[in-house]
Amino acid sequence: MLFQSIRGLALERMQISEKGSIEIHMKELNNHLVVSVGCEYACGGAAIGRVIARDLKMAYYDRHIVDRIMEQVGVSPALLSLAEKGIDISGLRSEPGYSYAPTHYKNLTDRMVYIQKEVIKKLAERSSCVIIGRCSDYILRDRSDTLNVYIYGPKQYRLENVMNELHVDEKKAEELILENDDNLHARYLQITGTDWGERHNRQMLIDSSVLGVEGTAKYIEELILAFYDKIYSSGEALPEKGA
Repeated sequence: MLFQSIRGLALERMQISEKGSIEIHMKELNNHLVVSVGCEYACGGAAIGRVIARDLKMAYYDRHIVDRIMEQVGVSPALLSLAEKGIDISGLRSEPGYSYAPTHYKNLTDRMVYIQKEVIKKLAERSSCVIIGRCSDYILRDRSDTLNVYIYGPKQYRLENVMNELHVDEKKAEELILENDDNLHARYLQITGTDWGERHNRQMLIDSSVLGVEGTAKYIEELILAFYDKIYSSGEALPEKGA
């Protein structure tokens, strides 16, 4: 059921404009590679991920695409909203029109965590891709063909991004940043048992305010290509570490 729903969505491969593409020539990746991009709210992480996917001709998956797949396999939007805040969802009762909760799940939180992990794993298996957030760095930690990047930014940079994007004042922008940071931390802790932004799961941490969206993407792409050459020239790449 899960695999069929992913296939039915055609994995929502993002169609990204070629305008503004970086000038360096990017070689096509003939072997499998996954790039997991974790990011703070309002630091441009999703936009950077889209540029990387465009330049390297990789599939692109973000929160909205993953949530749409989860809805197709029986998770309601209301429960997705609760899960986004890292709220434990007790009970096995399903909502009208949605079916879930086999008896071996002790609550709906466990089921939703399981489904999200399976969706991320299936996306990573199907083709080379860029995955934004969704705890993908942790979920794919046993894949040797996965590079994990974390993007962050100074508070003022993030405030300006929110104010410009959402047309709100600084006070409201700060509230939104705090709320989203709290939600991201709670969800990451719920799924992984570790702190959001944990550096030991990542191969690069980068401040996006230094180079901006295009410049940051270009810098990350250099690491991606070096990582790609290393694992495939040395024969290190395996679907699972230790397999």
